[in-house]
Amino acid sequence: MDQPDKIDITELVNRSQAAAHAGLLSDSALNNLTLWLTQSRYAEYVSGIGKAIGEESWQELDDVFWRVIPFGTGGRRGRMHPFGSNVINDRTIGESAQGLAKYVLNTSATQSTVNVRLSCAIGYDTRHQSRHFAELCAGIMVANGFHVYFLDEYRATPQVSFLVRQKKCACGIMVTASHNPPSDNAVKIYWNDGGQILPPHDVGIIEQVMEHVDNIKACDFDEAVRSGDVTICTAEIDELYRSAVVEHCIPPRLSSDSQTARGLKVIYSPLHGVGGFVVPAILQACQFDNVVVFPDHAEPDPNFTNVPNHVSNPENPAVFDLIIKYAQQEGADIVLATDPDADRMGCAAPVSLSRESEWKTFNGNQLCAMLAAYRMQSLQDQDLLTSTSFQVTTLVTTSLLRRIGEHYGIQTRDDLLVGFKWIASAIDEGGANDFIYGTEESHGFMVGDYCRDKDGAAACMLVCELADDLKQQGKTLHDFLASLYKQFGVYQESLKTIYMPGSSGMQRMQHVMDQLRNVSPRELGGLQVMKMRDYLTHQITTAAGVTVFPGPTDNLLFFELSTAGHYVAIRPSGTEPKIKFYTFTRADIETGHSVEKTQAILNAVIQLIENDLQRFVDAE
Repeated sequence: MDQPDKIDITELVNRSQAAAHAGLLSDSALNNLTLWLTQSRYAEYVSGIGKAIGEESWQELDDVFWRVIPFGTGGRRGRMHPFGSNVINDRTIGESAQGLAKYVLNTSATQSTVNVRLSCAIGYDTRHQSRHFAELCAGIMVANGFHVYFLDEYRATPQVSFLVRQKKCACGIMVTASHNPPSDNAVKIYWNDGGQILPPHDVGIIEQVMEHVDNIKACDFDEAVRSGDVTICTAEIDELYRSAVVEHCIPPRLSSDSQTARGLKVIYSPLHGVGGFVVPAILQACQFDNVVVFPDHAEPDPNFTNVPNHVSNPENPAVFDLIIKYAQQEGADIVLATDPDADRMGCAAPVSLSRESEWKTFNGNQLCAMLAAYRMQSLQDQDLLTSTSFQVTTLVTTSLLRRIGEHYGIQTRDDLLVGFKWIASAIDEGGANDFIYGTEESHGFMVGDYCRDKDGAAACMLVCELADDLKQQGKTLHDFLASLYKQFGVYQESLKTIYMPGSSGMQRMQHVMDQLRNVSPRELGGLQVMKMRDYLTHQITTAAGVTVFPGPTDNLLFFELSTAGHYVAIRPSGTEPKIKFYTFTRADIETGHSVEKTQAILNAVIQLIENDLQRFVDAE
């Protein structure tokens, strides 16, 4: 495509170079911006870029061009903007699909399947532009020779993973930015096992995008449907997926009368996302007939209008405030919420069975532990645990999981990096028949072999089973958690997140990580730092010197403190402009102390540690 005559590309490049020389543009932003101005494949975006340059919107230009948006722990995710290499738009989404198509075709050719027509699964959530991006990706995959299986309505992320496996697709695409703000969108890319892409595939796809995607092949979506190159399979997959999840539903223990046994009253919120199309049907199939969808969050809404700060994240206790008030009015037993693509679950419940009881939310680590214990006890009751049964979790998830696993005589794989794709990979490494439970602290849960991603609907099913079982015993979820603490010790964890947006923020994050490595704090919260474990260099540093350890590689640091069970993990996010500080503490309940007293003591320690970490960051 020729450049419009009225646009002086040379002048735009010169002005951009002058801005970079004046410190208004980073060098990387200038390089990417120059490519978008001078290469024909970006011609349709030159007018918008030229307008921004004319208005001297240098900060905006730096933000959208300072890097090529990467594949992180949860896909290629970011803010939507009409142009730019570091944002989500038709070009970056189109490049992602084109690069994926080329990479899969090349990989399949080396595996002698070149004569077999490959297929791709595609789904999308309720966000702005999600349907548009899904149709764009479908048209690109078809133009590159793929058959597309398409979920034609708002559906959950785990359904795309399930669809990949069900139809034996070569890959899959889910258009969603999970729990990010309304301004964002993303593509999650799945491989032929139904798990999100792992190395070397993520690097290979990006290489295709950067080095080989000049023109994007695309065809019209509606025409592809008419020609049979796109198969709409929503109803079929809904039924099969529901059956696959419900297969893992555990019958009530205390009664054979299903109407009595499933008396739990549930208030469920999809937080304006896709969960309303999935979760209630699964709960109903498990005989939970008293499920009410919270009216204020029931409608699909890309602005997440009725959610605090418009961020639909079930990790945030504030999203439950209005739902809990409604649950109290309705006399409900439990509140559940899933994020916009329904792969994460959050929960709140009354402290006691009294109608006037206070309600409290559970954090991710608490839910991980409770569902692990429930899952293992239930399988043990059915004589389904063996010496080869195993659970899988990540390095930054509570170590209470290992203690619970030891109690039930099962193996625990807990050396994985952050991201459910690593858990999915470990399932096949350990043997899917022996896998019983996968989880991570960011409210991700998985059981069974039907998909290879976390599943908010399955998590809702599990927690409802547990809550219903406890209700029949005259107990609450909070009672159950307290019983775990009494048995294994109180594990108290905290996550502190510091946002650092833009190119300057990324530079600051890297500087903070470098300083933590090079000028490691000697104390945190009044406790001596005994050991630093660096997953980037694979070095362990102690007072005695430096040793090397094996394991995965990531920009992740651990500081082990002088009190046993107390440690800190620090990592920059793989998908968002933020750095995360995970603090872990543990203590046995002393004589005369309650669970609550022990938690208060540990929370005070956590606060001191986080204050020191904040001071360290502020000093940088």
